[in-house]
Order: sequence, then C-alpha cells, then structure tokens
Amino acid sequence: MEIRNIAIIAHVDHGKTTLTDALMKQNGGLQDEGVSMDSNDLEKERGITIYSKNTSIYYPSKDSGRPATKINIVDTPGHADFGSEVERVLRAIDSVLLLVDAVEGPMPQTRFVLKKSLELGLKPIVVINKIDKPASDPHRVHDEILDLFFELGANEDQANFETVYAIGREGKAFKNIGDESKDLSPLLDLILEKVPDASSCQGESLTSLSRTPLDTQTLRAQVFNLGYDNFLGRMAVARIYSGKILSGSQIFVKGNIDGHDTTRKGKITKLFSFEGINRKEVETASSGDIVLLA
Repeated sequence: MEIRNIAIIAHVDHGKTTLTDALMKQNGGLQDEGVSMDSNDLEKERGITIYSKNTSIYYPSKDSGRPATKINIVDTPGHADFGSEVERVLRAIDSVLLLVDAVEGPMPQTRFVLKKSLELGLKPIVVINKIDKPASDPHRVHDEILDLFFELGANEDQANFETVYAIGREGKAFKNIGDESKDLSPLLDLILEKVPDASSCQGESLTSLSRTPLDTQTLRAQVFNLGYDNFLGRMAVARIYSGKILSGSQIFVKGNIDGHDTTRKGKITKLFSFEGINRKEVETASSGDIVLLA
C-alpha cells in the first residue's frame, strides 16, 4: 500500500483544522457532526490548535485495480507560542500543505513555518483558503506568497510550487479559480502526484542504505511527538523509515541527554496505527507509516 505523509501548516485561524476535518469527512474518517481534530478542552475553549495531532485517510485510486492510498496528516498548531511542536513534526513528514487566508495573505506565523519547511528541504503545496469571502483576493495573495518564498531563500524547485484554491468549510478545492468542484479531490489528487510514496522513499537521513526493499531492511524509526494513555502511560509517535515494527519485539532506543548519546533496550508493548481521529491496535507496521507505540 502506498503512503503519503504530510503536515498542514499555517498562521493561526487560517483554517488548518477545518480543512483537516473536511478531508476526513470526505474520506470517511470523521462521521459525527460536532467532532473535530481540536479535542483538547483548552483548544475548545480558546478555539485554536495547541497540540499537533495525527490522523489518516484512505483515498481511493482512480485505477480500480489498485488499493487506496493511505495519507497520514498532521494538523499542527498555528500560534507562535507552540512553534516547537511544528518543528518536530516537519522532520518526520515528506511535504507540507501551506495554508494561507485569501484575505489576510501571509502572516507572521506563515513566515515562521514556511522558513522551517524550506530549511529542511521540503517543497510545500500552497493552499489559498477562504476564497469565498467577499474581500478575498487570491491572485494578490499568490504573489505575496511567491515573494515570501524568495525572501526566505527558497531554491528554484521550492519556489515553483503548486497552488490549490479552497473553501475549507464547504469541503471544496479548485485547481484553478473558476473551476467547478464538489469536494477536495483536486487537492488529494495533487498530494498523490507530488508527494513521494513514503513506503518506498528512504528520506535524506537514510540515503546510505542499500536499494533492497525497505520492509526487509533494519528497523529505523524516528520519534517526533509524545502521547499519554491512562493505562499505558507515556507513548511515542514515530515515523518508520525502514523495516517493520512488531508488537512485543525488542528494540534499541537511541537518544541524547545533556549532549551525550545514549542507547538503551526497550520492548514494544502496544502498537497502534491512526485511523481517522481514532487509533487502531495492530501487530505490525511497515516502512513509511506513522504509528503510536508504548
């Protein structure tokens, strides 16, 4: 099965969570009205995303003979106070959706998250959102985004970004202004076209590995976030770069404490994959996927 790993980044209140919710509703990952990615009590109270969250959707292939593609999505905080959350996520995904309000244009946090993405070599897909607003000016905003790319030192490939226009609250995306659209398929099709398949992509940190199939290589995974379970305690969210993770298996955990590299043994006691806004216990997970483990 092919896998795409993306994060949604933007300035606060430009529509990241609304767009993520709409993507899940279209693909069966969010069926109950009133349920949202912003599930934390403080997030509901303040109306902003504070903690990065993982979800996944399955987008059917237009080729009836091929299985659906799994798209892992990380909805990131947009407020500057939670910028460290964004940085950790960007190191574990393969592309970002840079969401920009069609009225406000690029804002301070837009600059921050885009700068981090470009420095890590990511090539963003730009989504100009809220084009239905009376004061929206998507053409002006597109030019402002392009100027920002060059100002932040984007290379030629990064500056040649793809753009999609959207009305997140209606769950619609458009390849061009004036197109007809019933859903977010234009955005999803672009993700499948432009974002590399994580199940067969090693990533820069693993370029020294041989060209043997990733599933058969040594397990290498990177933890980029933490979670907590009342019964299991502290848990880790990790991106698998090669090999397979098996529930119950012994692993080596490498880290750095006070500038000193450390290695310790550990055992995978529980393993979960992300299914919509829920988690599903699994016995094994393969290269390219994002998992939650204890």
